[in-house]
Amino acid sequence: MQKIRKSTTILVTNDDGIYSEGIKILAESLSSLGTIWIVAPQHEQSAVGHSLTLHRPLRVNEIGKRRLAVDGTPTDCVCLAVNGLLDKKPDLLVSGINRGGNMGDDITYSGTVSAAWEGTLLGIPSFAISTLPDSQGVYNFKPAAEFAGRMAQAILKYGLPLNTLLNVNVPNTNGVSISQYKFTRQGRRIFGDSIVEKVDPRGKKYYWIGGTDLGFENIPDSDLLAIHQKCISITPILLDLTNYASIKDLLTWKV
Repeated sequence: MQKIRKSTTILVTNDDGIYSEGIKILAESLSSLGTIWIVAPQHEQSAVGHSLTLHRPLRVNEIGKRRLAVDGTPTDCVCLAVNGLLDKKPDLLVSGINRGGNMGDDITYSGTVSAAWEGTLLGIPSFAISTLPDSQGVYNFKPAAEFAGRMAQAILKYGLPLNTLLNVNVPNTNGVSISQYKFTRQGRRIFGDSIVEKVDPRGKKYYWIGGTDLGFENIPDSDLLAIHQKCISITPILLDLTNYASIKDLLTWKV
């Protein structure tokens, strides 16, 4: 890898909140590559997707040198950082390290991925990185942090395709470094009932959203399959969501 310029500015964010262990370890792993700014939500913002706060003011609290907490979403954090808080446009944006995978259908809900999406919209090379827990639900962020450093160097060296972000997922390795990776496509999960209905002590119904994960479709070269095979998954995501293959058929419609 070529030597990275020390003038490089890297913006780090997440959706687990600025006090999460994952973002701290991520920032440390990138610190040798340039100047690190952490601009992240004050509190956890998991599954907020690409939401932007428009109907109330946002507060920014400085909690350390180049560490800013925003009382908003991951997208708010990126927008504020790039358009007002930083002294220059970042050369790279890294979002994570997320607690839990962001694969298949998850990416449409993920605040972690959405932060990288916003960075890409603003013309910044961006990637999101997530890691899976062990069988006891314990997270070890070190392997993902090590790979994030390698991925950051690669992007700074090679650049990214136009309007493309990378979604990286790292399997649980019980803390052992991992170098095996695959470039993948978005997979599909299989869920059970997505709504759980309960009754409170006063006899009123309430609901939990979040179905039972029953597995995933066996799609070749998918992110979910790569993680199942204990490989790091790297999925390029294009901002353009148009289904071009359907346009020819749709032109036959009489609406």
